[in-house]
Amino acid sequence: MRSSRWAPIAGWCAATASSIVLASVALLPVLRTSSPEDSALAQLPAAESSTFPAPLPSVTTSATPSSRPATRKPPVTTSKPTTPSPRPTTTAPKPPPAATGTTPPATTEDGWTVTTAADGKRTYVRSFRVEGGQAVIRMTSDAVVSLVTATPADGWSVQKVQDTPDNMAVYFNETQHSFIIHATWFNDRPFVQVSEVGS
Repeated sequence: MRSSRWAPIAGWCAATASSIVLASVALLPVLRTSSPEDSALAQLPAAESSTFPAPLPSVTTSATPSSRPATRKPPVTTSKPTTPSPRPTTTAPKPPPAATGTTPPATTEDGWTVTTAADGKRTYVRSFRVEGGQAVIRMTSDAVVSLVTATPADGWSVQKVQDTPDNMAVYFNETQHSFIIHATWFNDRPFVQVSEVGS
């Protein structure tokens, strides 16, 4: 009778003890393999530090022992100087265009605004206003006359006549009435004559 009472309890204790032993045996490989995985994960950033020098050196110094960063820092320092060297050479050519873009100051001669280019060529610009409209004329020291703008007044029309590069006439016309601005390069200077025809 007594042995039949203790049999279930003894069986339960044996089952519980065996499950504990089996569980601990099953967990032992997991617990043993977790430490190599941690060390492998800790070594991954150190391996990647050679390919990505900027963000990872701080991670490798805190994750690896003190002896490893000393051996792995030289590849990082050798990769850094090679990347900045081409960048300063690309920014160096930019300042010269800014320096050459400066224009000499303009002067005024007989009502003309005169500028001189770096090659010594002078440019003369002047505006002429008549009853029929307004014209802006440009001449250069190589004897080229050109019309910049011509704006006729209300009821007037404009016409440009130019047979040679150094001789041009601008007509502001209305019925039986015209204003003529005749511009030419003469004696190494700009020369303009304004006349009126009709009434």
